[in-house]
Amino acid sequence: MALTVREPQPRLGRRPRQNFETWAWFFMRISGLVLVFLALAHFSITHLVHDVTHTNSTFVSARWNNPLWRIYDWTLLALGLLHGVNGLRMITDDYVRAPGKRAITKAVLYGVTFTMLVYGTVTIVSYTPFHGH
Repeated sequence: MALTVREPQPRLGRRPRQNFETWAWFFMRISGLVLVFLALAHFSITHLVHDVTHTNSTFVSARWNNPLWRIYDWTLLALGLLHGVNGLRMITDDYVRAPGKRAITKAVLYGVTFTMLVYGTVTIVSYTPFHGH
């Protein structure tokens, strides 16, 4: 009498549950791709299109008279910070083994990131363009 073992068949139409790590993985790929284009455009505009010696407060004031530039710069700031903190969170999970040290490390990491995001946002939102020469 032959005994055959059958592998359980996956149910069609059912995907595994997506958890936080799955969404963090997707975020890293998408934000990284967006950041490449934002950072290259930022670099090109500030260093190649315009003479880098003319990049000063007057240049920023002229750019930030347009709210789209503020949105662009804030998007670059926010995506850069969140992409970076997500990467550091994963590194912390991999290398900091003690739960207490891991919690403290992440708390400091999140606190610094939040503070930088708030300061950057306040600066971008409340900046008053300079109109003099």
